[in-house]
Amino acid sequence: MDRQWFDGMEARIPRGGVRTRFAPSPTGYMHIGNLRTALYTWLIARNAGGAFILRIEDTDQERLVEGAAEVIYRTLRGCGLDWEEGPDKGGPVGPYIQTERRDLYGKYAQLLLETGHAYRCFCTRERLDALHGENRGYDGHCRDLSQGEIDEKLAAGVPYVIRQKIPRTGQTTFHDIVFGDITVENDSLDDQVLIKSDGLPTYNFANVVDDHLMGITHVVRGSEYLSSAPKYDLLYQAFGWEVPTYIHCSPVMRDQHNKMSKRKGDPSYEDLLAMGFLSEAIVNYVALLGWSPRGAYAEREFFTLPELAQVFDIGGISKSPAIFDLEKLTYFNAHYLRALSPEAFHQAALPYLRQAVKNPALSTQEIAGLLQARCERLTGIPEKVDFFDALPAYGVDLYTNKKSKTNPEISRRMLEAALPALEGLSDWTPEAIHGALTSLAESLGVKNATLMWPVRIAVAGKAVTPGGAVELCHILGREETLRRLRLGLDKLSQAGG
Repeated sequence: MDRQWFDGMEARIPRGGVRTRFAPSPTGYMHIGNLRTALYTWLIARNAGGAFILRIEDTDQERLVEGAAEVIYRTLRGCGLDWEEGPDKGGPVGPYIQTERRDLYGKYAQLLLETGHAYRCFCTRERLDALHGENRGYDGHCRDLSQGEIDEKLAAGVPYVIRQKIPRTGQTTFHDIVFGDITVENDSLDDQVLIKSDGLPTYNFANVVDDHLMGITHVVRGSEYLSSAPKYDLLYQAFGWEVPTYIHCSPVMRDQHNKMSKRKGDPSYEDLLAMGFLSEAIVNYVALLGWSPRGAYAEREFFTLPELAQVFDIGGISKSPAIFDLEKLTYFNAHYLRALSPEAFHQAALPYLRQAVKNPALSTQEIAGLLQARCERLTGIPEKVDFFDALPAYGVDLYTNKKSKTNPEISRRMLEAALPALEGLSDWTPEAIHGALTSLAESLGVKNATLMWPVRIAVAGKAVTPGGAVELCHILGREETLRRLRLGLDKLSQAGG
């Protein structure tokens, strides 16, 4: 073979710094486990001042999903996980889409054939299915074919795959940052397929070749790949390449017994956005699914992405599976919503406000101001503010409140007094409304709450509102407030209050 070509490929490899990669397959949605892998990979690179690379692994053509690659790009960008090299940016070791690298995998497989670390397998699908049906792995049937037998089959055009020739004796030990040293008996490993009969590489082969040729120093992946790691190590050894640092992460679970799954309705990143969560809250929460800050940051929960990049420590990654808790994410989201500037909260809330508040005369800025301290998820906004556009039907029982010392009879007296007091206001400002109502309560000899409760019920028709009577009256305006107070008074009068 042309050794100069291989030497040229080696010469392209960037050396000397940390290089990590996120290498998703465009075969579905971006689930939380994928996002966490991308995040940890990005954080390792950023913490070390290294490079983060995006590579699309599309060799499994049968499982490709249209539009899945675009979801990957949108998710990474939405989370702030920028990359230095990738399909859209290029770079020194491209291309960054595996099917565009198809020709080089065959050359590396040929190199393994020549050095005795791989062999051609001509077994039919029927034979392999029969082995599988007997719960047996591949039995090495073609492992020791003579060169004459191989040449005869090649001349006859018999389809074949290329398999890795695993040593039948001895042990392979590999090191993982999270799980430590793991040793396996070589005779427990199967001779995995490296190149399929269509000429495309398997994931396991392309992954190793690409990681080496792209200079990847740290490989982050799920713990389900621990069983494949010995075979990866044997490939690195066969080529004479340095093994990267392995970081295998335990799975993200939906509960104690089940991994997260789209089939079971578990949300993707984009699903979570649609459910009213902020991207910053999702990223912060996902970072803590299997990783804990240490030292001075051990008790801290809330981190911006730049702060995570500064404090992220591989040693904080746990062996234990992490359970995705929607309530805990909601807690994080509430914190991030409250931390927004009023302008930023209004901008985020506006699409949800407009689902329920369509009246252009009402100030969405003022309504948003009431909501920010009380909002946990953006999708909860419409049901909190729907009364602004239309007073809902409600019963007189809402006028009874033990804490405010109100009942229908007391509430009727309060509204009878409140109507003329508010009708006489020359300025419809929060200060004027508050002054009128508190002065009225004092003159009536009641606590403020005894007057404010029935006023708020009359103008909102709800027991729970984002804001008190004064704020709601101001936002609704003089005429609508007085109209609703009269309706409330009529309702109480008809009920005999």
